[in-house]
Amino acid sequence: MACDLGFYSNFGRQSIDLQDAIDAYLRSFKTICPRVTTTELDYLESGLTVSELKPKHFYLHANTIQREIGFVFAGLVRTFYIDDKGDQISVNFVRESQYVTHYPAFITQTPSKYYFQCIEPTIIVNLPYHHIQEGYDRFPNLERYGRLIAEEALKVLHRRIESFLFENAETRYLDFMERFPDLFNRVSLSYLSSYLGIERQSLTRIRKKLTKNQF
Repeated sequence: MACDLGFYSNFGRQSIDLQDAIDAYLRSFKTICPRVTTTELDYLESGLTVSELKPKHFYLHANTIQREIGFVFAGLVRTFYIDDKGDQISVNFVRESQYVTHYPAFITQTPSKYYFQCIEPTIIVNLPYHHIQEGYDRFPNLERYGRLIAEEALKVLHRRIESFLFENAETRYLDFMERFPDLFNRVSLSYLSSYLGIERQSLTRIRKKLTKNQF
């Protein structure tokens, strides 16, 4: 998903034609699946809708079934769950050119375990589940695309699990900064510390230590 849309992060809604969002999604599809035909892209486009969401608006609540998979054209969405203490635990930050979905729940059409809440003003391109399934039956390239997305979702999940099994908090923080340098100023320290699995005070100490070591 190589489409660089970062400059839309703080966009003015009135200045953006929503067709731009659809075009960006189709370009992303072509990047991943270059052999896609015009007929297949036309089929995809016929099922697309676009949502414009404000900060703190929920794209999806936990315990509901996601009927449409969402592609982030602009903005930022936080994925989290609520633990048995009532605390919100962040598990992902979905930025431009990524999908807003609990993919295993989406493909089985079972209730999601997560909330998806916008951190910034966000534009999302939606593709319905039933439209995807019909496309798989009719077009080989759409089925291939679905497989590639599933593989990517699996890799992300395994990387997340292994980071907690084999890395300490400082290493997880450094890895986050290396992989997502653009997110540091877009995500609060509370959200980030939750994502890293540590208290905010611990994150502050790690940052101070690393800053000190630079001098």
